[in-house]
Amino acid sequence: MTGAFGTVQISESEAMLEKLNFSHVSIVLPAKNEGLAIGATVRCVVETCPGAEIIVVDDGSTDATVREAGRASAKVIFHPYSKGNGAAIKSGARAASGEIIVFLDADGQHNPADIPRLLARLDSGYDMVVGARGKGSQASVGRGLANALYNRMASYMTGHRIDDLTSGFRAVRAARFREFLYLLPNGFSYPTTSTMAFFRAGYSVAYEPIDAAQRVGKSHIRLLRDGVRFFLIIFKIGTLYSPLKLFGPVALFLFLLATGWYVHTFVEFGRFTNMSALFYSASVVVFLIGLVSEQITALMYRDSDG
Repeated sequence: MTGAFGTVQISESEAMLEKLNFSHVSIVLPAKNEGLAIGATVRCVVETCPGAEIIVVDDGSTDATVREAGRASAKVIFHPYSKGNGAAIKSGARAASGEIIVFLDADGQHNPADIPRLLARLDSGYDMVVGARGKGSQASVGRGLANALYNRMASYMTGHRIDDLTSGFRAVRAARFREFLYLLPNGFSYPTTSTMAFFRAGYSVAYEPIDAAQRVGKSHIRLLRDGVRFFLIIFKIGTLYSPLKLFGPVALFLFLLATGWYVHTFVEFGRFTNMSALFYSASVVVFLIGLVSEQITALMYRDSDG
């Protein structure tokens, strides 16, 4: 099959394509100034997933994104101004009519030919299937190291192996995904939030290996701004899933530090110092913050857990 991504190799997926019915599938592509890639991406989706509903959510683009998406036969939803990638995802999820929603980037990184594999895996009993990028698919060494850190942290928090926490290429059961729309941020960290929410609610999540290409056009990610944002994702992972797993070790470290300093000052000077008192107090405060956060988290998921 020849399409916008060149010759689409789907020989391994032909059996899947015969079994899959795309009439109940909605494919959502959030886009901002992706005029160079959106037309080719949509046309490849049309060829790969005949009969699927294709929705492009234009997040305040100033280029030809809307025109190119329309020409490629996609349904276009407009944001009058840029609200963020997460906001576009939420708009697409609300507008989707399918029982299953597939999210993928509009910049040419994700190959639509991988969609049947994600859907086939979803049909085997999962609630979400994430396209997990290999090491060679990371945008840069720095991004690859950061993603590896996120994956390790999230795996520790959930007790499940997480292969790609930040991948935006995923297939979900629409009803399950909409349960957590109120939790999703308007920015770029919707993949992190949705993944942790699914694990916290006890839903089944699987990872399907994919290869991601270099994006077409200029990336919207900025090193300094998004470096800080990605760092904060680490803390969001903890507060979304089990805050005590994050605050507990910090409280323990402060407690041990206070005890070590107390032993030192008692041996050297025979007294208990203000520094030890400060560390002990900080240890108790951090632990209590984690305890309260744990209760708040339980309330956040009360509908899903009950």
